[in-house]
Amino acid sequence: MLEKEINSSYLDEKMTLKIYQPESFSPLYKYHICIMQDGNDYYQLGRVATFSDRLHDDAEIENTIFIGIHYKDRYDRLKKYHPSGEQYDAYTKFLMKEVIPLLDDTLPTYHMGGTRALMGDSLAGTLALMMAVKYPNTFGKVIIQSPLVDDVVLKAIEDATNLEALDIYHTIGTAETSVETTKGPGVDFLTPNRQLNKLLNQKGMTYYYKEIPDGEHTWKYWQKDMEDALKTIFGD
Repeated sequence: MLEKEINSSYLDEKMTLKIYQPESFSPLYKYHICIMQDGNDYYQLGRVATFSDRLHDDAEIENTIFIGIHYKDRYDRLKKYHPSGEQYDAYTKFLMKEVIPLLDDTLPTYHMGGTRALMGDSLAGTLALMMAVKYPNTFGKVIIQSPLVDDVVLKAIEDATNLEALDIYHTIGTAETSVETTKGPGVDFLTPNRQLNKLLNQKGMTYYYKEIPDGEHTWKYWQKDMEDALKTIFGD
């Protein structure tokens, strides 16, 4: 695990990138990149590094480097990831203008949108989707696990054009009908995710949607689905 720090001029704080390379990493090869918000959760609860090792060893995914970016607390997460959050615009600029240039300068990447992915769960999934829809030439692949979907998100997808090049993997659990969030309890995730599914199906992109039977809004279910998600988006 490598760590890179960015003194972000947009967020006015020091941000840490945790970078996990395949065990067979060599600067002689080019790599896809997967940027994960909720980075520590994806490493610790999602076991991304373990899945990466196994899938690379079995040649089931393309050469991929994972980059995790974490939050300070749930209120910081809400400010940065929610489309209406007070730091949302600054955070998206941080990703676009500070994170991507750093990764392209320091890692052997392809410098192409089709080889850059965003991955996120819940509110981090919302951010991943909104970023890819706004910047499809920068982020061509998306993994969203149980994203928070509201009217702002649905309107953004409805109005979006030129999304044909996107490759999206989208899951939601059928038991996610009353989820406790930072904004309040009892949030129905399932119904708006089904609405999102209908909209995305109309956009002509490569799109994989799955409802997890009895799946709840927890890492127990997101971790179980991690291998399928990575193989679908980065499959060799």
